[in-house]
Amino acid sequence: MQVGTMDIVTKKQLNILIQLAEADKHFAKSERDMIFRIAKDRNFSEEEVTQLIRHPEPIDTLGALSSDQKFEYLQACITLIHADHNLFESELIFCKSIAIKLGFKKNAVDFFVDNFEKMPLESIKSKLLTEFL
Repeated sequence: MQVGTMDIVTKKQLNILIQLAEADKHFAKSERDMIFRIAKDRNFSEEEVTQLIRHPEPIDTLGALSSDQKFEYLQACITLIHADHNLFESELIFCKSIAIKLGFKKNAVDFFVDNFEKMPLESIKSKLLTEFL
């Protein structure tokens, strides 16, 4: 079976989210549920997700993504760290390293976290893409 490019983008994103979920040494059920929900939405099998959880892949370069994909990756990371209603320093550090790999400025994560529940997502997106990328 050939893997399409969308599958590779999804796989990379899920791989990042799995490692982020484990950054605080506690893979919360809410985080796991969110990862499986994203996988299901993108027709990615539970078996493949389980394999990624057992054997996470190195996070390689993320520069080839479109601006929208970069935002989507970052948004998924921020949503995940809010999933268990606990913000851990280890998760924030991991998020920042991903943001930098995506080409965002380091303070993009702080901005996103600070405004996550205060601003509409579209406003956050336009600000991130114009001022932090």
